[in-house]
Amino acid sequence: MPNLRLKASASLVADYFRLFVNRRAYTLQSNRPHLESARHYYYRPKDWKTGQGLSLTLDTIRRHLEGEITIGLYSINPATQCSKWVAIDADYEDAVADLLKLSFYLRQDGVESALEESHRGGHLWIFLAEPLPARDCRLYVCSLALRLGIPVKAGRQREGIEVFPKHDALKPGRYGNAIRGPLGIHRGAAQRFWFDGADEDLEKQMGYLNSLPKMTSDQLARLIAGKTIPPQLL
Repeated sequence: MPNLRLKASASLVADYFRLFVNRRAYTLQSNRPHLESARHYYYRPKDWKTGQGLSLTLDTIRRHLEGEITIGLYSINPATQCSKWVAIDADYEDAVADLLKLSFYLRQDGVESALEESHRGGHLWIFLAEPLPARDCRLYVCSLALRLGIPVKAGRQREGIEVFPKHDALKPGRYGNAIRGPLGIHRGAAQRFWFDGADEDLEKQMGYLNSLPKMTSDQLARLIAGKTIPPQLL
């Protein structure tokens, strides 16, 4: 892997934690590819003495940002069933065009988003002013995507966007699905992916993300008023 190491300041790490971390559970991307698939899978790191899952710390975030490790983040906090953000993952043909379309119509609703490059497409992030119910977040984004003719992965629908959070709520002891933490190094691609809105510099990227207006609970309530989860997503 080429040398992609950068330095992350304490303030940068704190901003990242505040913006992206909604629960302390996390995953790690393997440095070694799977022998058969050649993919770098994610796993829950555990304390080798107790077997308990490790908790995300500021030092873990620093190591991620500096390129030493790559983490995956969970969207839903099971104590509240809320999320701090919504991430839309698209990795199919014309995926970026669909994400740009979503971004345009989100802005028509008064919702700002940030487009992050990815290995096979892109991730579109929506940040929230406070943690909001995962069900309401999914209801808004999935309803908008289907209205625009953008497929959402669910059931037999094998191609389309994936919306994180992927569940309305988590049962006790469950984690849901994690997504690669932004601004780290994808171990398989040996590449750091950036958001489109700022120069390829950690501090400038975080400044851009901090500057984006965050969706409020009042906004979300207005946008989902009268809507229900589309039947094909149940």
